[in-house]
Amino acid sequence: MTFVGPHLEVGRTRIQSRPSPHQVTLRRTLPRLPASLANATFDAQARQLTPARNSRWVSLAAAVWFVGFGVVGCSANQNGTTVFVGTPPMGWSSWNALGCAVTESAVRANADVLVSSGMAALGYQFVNIDDCWMATHRGGDGRLVADPVRFPSGIKAIADYVHGKGLKLGIYAAAGTATCQNLPGSLDHEQIDAATFAEWGVDLLKYDNCNDAGRPARARFEVMAKALAATGRSIIYSVCEWGDNFPWTWARAAGAHSWRTYGDISDNWQSFTSIVDRQVGLEAYSGPGGWNDPDMLEIGNGGMTSEEYRAQMSLWALLNAPLIAGNDLRSMSAETRNILTNPAVIAVDQDWSGSQGRRIAVTGLSEVWAKPMKGGSAALVLFNRDAHAVQITASAPSIGLSQASVYGIRDLWTGDRRISPADISELVPSHGVKMLLVSPP
Repeated sequence: MTFVGPHLEVGRTRIQSRPSPHQVTLRRTLPRLPASLANATFDAQARQLTPARNSRWVSLAAAVWFVGFGVVGCSANQNGTTVFVGTPPMGWSSWNALGCAVTESAVRANADVLVSSGMAALGYQFVNIDDCWMATHRGGDGRLVADPVRFPSGIKAIADYVHGKGLKLGIYAAAGTATCQNLPGSLDHEQIDAATFAEWGVDLLKYDNCNDAGRPARARFEVMAKALAATGRSIIYSVCEWGDNFPWTWARAAGAHSWRTYGDISDNWQSFTSIVDRQVGLEAYSGPGGWNDPDMLEIGNGGMTSEEYRAQMSLWALLNAPLIAGNDLRSMSAETRNILTNPAVIAVDQDWSGSQGRRIAVTGLSEVWAKPMKGGSAALVLFNRDAHAVQITASAPSIGLSQASVYGIRDLWTGDRRISPADISELVPSHGVKMLLVSPP
């Protein structure tokens, strides 16, 4: 088995004809789905799953899920190499900040900052080039080629540069006749494109869903999964199907390591909260080997407040979502860097103890979200959607902890520690969160 580790790229879902990189088209409300996957913990060092007993988070759906999939989230190629993505992937993507203005120099510079800022040391490993890296036509041999103006050195040279920094390279393609920006698509070119990516040294493929020629989604995405497996190179496969055909129910079996659960995120409060709503009920489908993907982070792009960006980081971590920074790291502020590099919050994202986070309670515009953590504690996010500060309370038993008279509380954003009774109450700022680690005595 080749263990790929804690990283994978988030897909960036596109509408069929997208006029700008910040447009979002919201689709149908997703149905409520089975209870959370919750009967195992994943040990990244031992690279194994361990069943958990006597936990409030255990569900029959989890047992069925493990029986149905056997070895969780593995994709084997013809040479017997198995790609396993043990924890949610982390990295950077070009799309949110750069769109089609992406260039070779910008990619190299952002890779530099991943290292110099300390982000790489915290797990941000992938440097993902999104749409617009291609030339407008394939080469004479039928292969994809890089745009000669924006990527004059070619993709292999960028892969070599990224690898030289201890990072990994992600690339973009589409399961259609053209990409979302009308560049050459990979539909019916899967084998030659997968082979090309492998020869270039690509470590991750984000595979988008535009211009699908009316063909079924699963069939299109499965063909590329098989083509990637046949290359003999370990390539993480990120399916960007937009949630239209409920990919959480089939993408893992089709060879994917992550799957988008909804449409593109935009850098605004409405888009962010709409996507949050559509994660409710998807807990049963995420876990070691394959992850629900609510899309990339918008932190630092300027369309939301610092409180709103901390809310996104907190909820994405609680959801065990891939953490893919979408800002231009070259101009990142100290505040943006601090949000993206909070080690305590990242630890929640990378901790697998049987279930991704879930929404526990809703009262008006106040919400309680929680997930189990290793060692018997629980991560708690109190989320305030209101236009003014609100006191939000959650009981420790309601978030999966056994009844006790007091609990240890650590604020993961401020570092403050205190003792609390079973009813944990915080004043939460407008459009903000309180993210706490709650531990039994």
